[in-house]
Amino acid sequence: MKKIVYMGTPHYAKEILQTLINDEAIEIPLVISQPDRKAGRKGELKAPDVKVLAQEYNLKLLQPEKLSDDGVYEAIVEAKPDFIVVAAFGQLLPKNILDIAPCINLHASLLPQYRGASPVQQSLLNGDEFTGVTAMLMEEGLDSGPILGYRYFKIPSTMLLPELMNRLSDDACVLTTEIIHRFETIAPLKQNRALATHCKKIKKSDGLVDFSNASIFYDKYRAFEGWPGIFVENGTKIKDVNLIETDSQNDIGVILELRENSVVIGCKVGSLEISTLQPASKKAVNAKAYCVGRGLKVESSLL
Repeated sequence: MKKIVYMGTPHYAKEILQTLINDEAIEIPLVISQPDRKAGRKGELKAPDVKVLAQEYNLKLLQPEKLSDDGVYEAIVEAKPDFIVVAAFGQLLPKNILDIAPCINLHASLLPQYRGASPVQQSLLNGDEFTGVTAMLMEEGLDSGPILGYRYFKIPSTMLLPELMNRLSDDACVLTTEIIHRFETIAPLKQNRALATHCKKIKKSDGLVDFSNASIFYDKYRAFEGWPGIFVENGTKIKDVNLIETDSQNDIGVILELRENSVVIGCKVGSLEISTLQPASKKAVNAKAYCVGRGLKVESSLL
């Protein structure tokens, strides 16, 4: 039996933990996740997905604000792990914990590309053709350790963030157990620092869009589906978007066509189909109904 201390927080990490739980050759003496955080309009405390799963299986659980908190190091040492597995945990591991056992991180990009907090969104924002998951041997730097293995795939051009996260979760689950069971035979590959790129944590303000370029608009829609979503300057949220084409030149934000339930909007470069609009502090409505209700016609400006 291989003993694993597991560190993770969101759904992506929960799926990997489930795979480890299901592996009869693995024992999990300790799970570490982020503390419960306020969520939603009411600001009620919400437990991380990893915590929920750990409690379902009665696994020992810690939720420190920081890994340097009293008792955390001692609890990991007491667990006597063969490996520490980390996935979307949200904190850097200090050296004293890195030294306890080999620490394996499952990062949702093809390292050294997109080190940092939002690799999945970044791949969509940049319209990347390929993405994947990297298993990495952790060191003190941010996502800079030697590579243990990859799984990669071609991103469908219409895939949105939730679908992409699900695919990456599936691949990360397979890769995790492969690496753990083959660890002694793997020669870690040093990352090429010259090729490294970094990405920051997503903020709500990143969802602001305009109608300058249809491709950029659509990539933001794909990357921010769910949260923070996309919205224009007046606060109107835009949902259910399709990219029509990327070559035409139009007046910015002009209505090119009213369809049965949607509208086609011109960008300075390219055009988009929008099916749902949600004005600030109001319910989402059919985009055509929104336009008809405001007397907007073809060649009118949507905004």
